[in-house]
Amino acid sequence: MMKIRVVLLIVTHFAVGVLGFGVGIYTLPILIAQSAPSEAAIEEVSSEARYTAQFRRDLKGSDALHWGEGTVSVGPKYISLTGRLAPGPDYKLYLSPEFVETEADFNRLKSTMVRVGDVKTFENFVLEVPPDIDPSKFTSVIVWCEAFGEFITSAKYQ
Repeated sequence: MMKIRVVLLIVTHFAVGVLGFGVGIYTLPILIAQSAPSEAAIEEVSSEARYTAQFRRDLKGSDALHWGEGTVSVGPKYISLTGRLAPGPDYKLYLSPEFVETEADFNRLKSTMVRVGDVKTFENFVLEVPPDIDPSKFTSVIVWCEAFGEFITSAKYQ
């Protein structure tokens, strides 16, 4: 009877530890996320945008934990989102010459893409486009989780 109790305690403590680790991985990015930019800041950079597109939840590579929704505005100096992204760590924004909606597509085309910068908020964002990147030479914008190699969302803007 004592052996069963010890085994049961080990199994339950291990399960709680695994669950706690998983919850921590999910909530840590939310806790350390930067504040979302103001509506005024987004409107200001969006007014200079040459292209707009929509992040949608129903892409092939999106799921309950990896998604984005909202309007993306792409201009020569800034890319902004009025919308939301699923919380996660180490998000990067890429521009691609082809539309991508799965991890396999992203990995196949990654060498043809350019990384614009880090996405550090999950509701609205504004990223400055580096001077050596011309968004008009690309067609799509992608949010990718670099740490876990996960496709989050994408939108075709031209």
